[in-house]
Amino acid sequence: MAVTKKFCDERQNETEIFKEGAIMKKQLSQGFTVLLVVATIALFAKAAVAEEVSRIPKEELKAMLGNPDVVIIDVRVGKDWKNSQLKIKGAIREKPKKAKSWAYKYDNNKTYVLYCA
Repeated sequence: MAVTKKFCDERQNETEIFKEGAIMKKQLSQGFTVLLVVATIALFAKAAVAEEVSRIPKEELKAMLGNPDVVIIDVRVGKDWKNSQLKIKGAIREKPKKAKSWAYKYDNNKTYVLYCA
């Protein structure tokens, strides 16, 4: 009888381990699915933002220089800005990583040209 009870206990432990393994597998699968969905959304959001930004040729920008309704903002990273010999006269320098803090201070009725190269 002790052997039978031991066998039953071992069988029950194996069943519990199997159930725990199945639960962990399901949780990992769900976690991976959520991660995949978030990554996909982030990828599409980034692509959507990139599509909204229009580019203009430098000749068109040159024609805009001096127009009081056009504000040119230099958003090059620090070392690129410091090391550059070429800067647009009258451009405002803003740090790109701090865009959330400076983006709202500008007048919505003007045209803004941001450049980073």
